[in-house]
Amino acid sequence: MHFHIVTLFPESFLSYLSTSILSRALEKKKIKVSYYNPRDFTADKHKRVDHRPYGGGPGMVLEAESVIKAIAKAKGKKRKVKIIFFTPSGVSFTNAYAEELVKKYKDVIFVCGHYEGVDARIKKIFSMDAISVGPYVLTGGELAALIVMDATTRRISGVIGKYESLEEERIASSDVYTRPEILVYKRKKYRVPKVLLSGNHKEIDAWRMDKK
Repeated sequence: MHFHIVTLFPESFLSYLSTSILSRALEKKKIKVSYYNPRDFTADKHKRVDHRPYGGGPGMVLEAESVIKAIAKAKGKKRKVKIIFFTPSGVSFTNAYAEELVKKYKDVIFVCGHYEGVDARIKKIFSMDAISVGPYVLTGGELAALIVMDATTRRISGVIGKYESLEEERIASSDVYTRPEILVYKRKKYRVPKVLLSGNHKEIDAWRMDKK
């Protein structure tokens, strides 16, 4: 799966992509990540891509032209590509949406806005999904892109050991335990629930379902 990221700050992705599951997915060539910086597509000699909004208001808005060129470069001549624009007013991102991306698309373009947003005309030029990762406002779309990339990559065959390792595909609770069986902290003992030590998998599954 090839993730194409339109962003002013490609360096913000590097630390997360260099660790854990996403790093291994890159090494195994299960995913590929490419960056398209609007500053590389602007005609402004100072590489400026933001301007004051028409109608007034605080902050700056990313211009349409350089973002459009960056998206067009990412899209190329591909016939089937999903373009995602991140906005707090978008449709909530879910595991079901991530699953659909894996099943239907090899190329996904993330458009990461910044400042007060991106000129709204890009949404008229390109068909794109407006997606939200939560009821809050982030500085830019980069964190949102990492969230979607992580949740989607986990679902690609061969990225994690077993498909059952996906939390929603197994019986799991929010409470998990490991050794030691008895944890002592400030003279108080904290024990692993007895049912988890019983070996009775039917009762263990019932306990986990109750803890969900």
